[in-house]
Amino acid sequence: MTVGAIGLDLVRHNLEAVRLRLAAACARSGRDPASVRVVAVTKGFPAEVAMAAVRAGLRDLGENYVQEAREKVRALPEATWHLVGHLQRNKAREAVRLFPWVHSLDSESLAEELDRRAEQHDRVLQVLVQVNVAGEAQKHGVPPEEAIRLAQAVLRLRRLRLRGLMTIAPLTPDPEGVRWVFRTLRTLRDDLAHRLGAPLPELSMGMTDDFEVAVEEGATLVRLGRALFGERPTG
Repeated sequence: MTVGAIGLDLVRHNLEAVRLRLAAACARSGRDPASVRVVAVTKGFPAEVAMAAVRAGLRDLGENYVQEAREKVRALPEATWHLVGHLQRNKAREAVRLFPWVHSLDSESLAEELDRRAEQHDRVLQVLVQVNVAGEAQKHGVPPEEAIRLAQAVLRLRRLRLRGLMTIAPLTPDPEGVRWVFRTLRTLRDDLAHRLGAPLPELSMGMTDDFEVAVEEGATLVRLGRALFGERPTG
């Protein structure tokens, strides 16, 4: 697949449609559209598609897997890369080299490993604590009641900067059915910021099927793949 196969014009068209929907969601909730960033998730697409995203005006790109990100990060060092998928500790060293942002911090041991690797590479990492708001067994993230303990641990580390929280809502045909998930995360973030005395400006929540509801509930980072690039290739 090439840029032409996806179509730069199509990506631009899709991005404009996303921005219009974001603006409408912000208007409904009294927010400034500039307060929401689109993270274009290029999982499953080749580097040429990530290049098309950058050419279309996107600067924040997301990947789920360290191994899949290598070629794309090398091809597009000017982009800001976000790791949005689960990270195993044995991939921490490479993740620190590739990603300035990690959305999926879900344990103290992983935080300590990222901090150690960041120290070795003289880097500072922006991190979000992943919270499993809905308690789904197949999803990663800490339960809401454990988020403060992990946040406190992160704040003690020299090379990590805690920026906020992330969640993945359950799949549902009606986005209104997961509004409570996003509202819960926002309330939790506000409570943690107050209890910790630390600003936590970022809420990474909302994907293609539910990002408008997430924005209405306070999302600052929305992770979009299909809305921008269509269905991922198979085979």
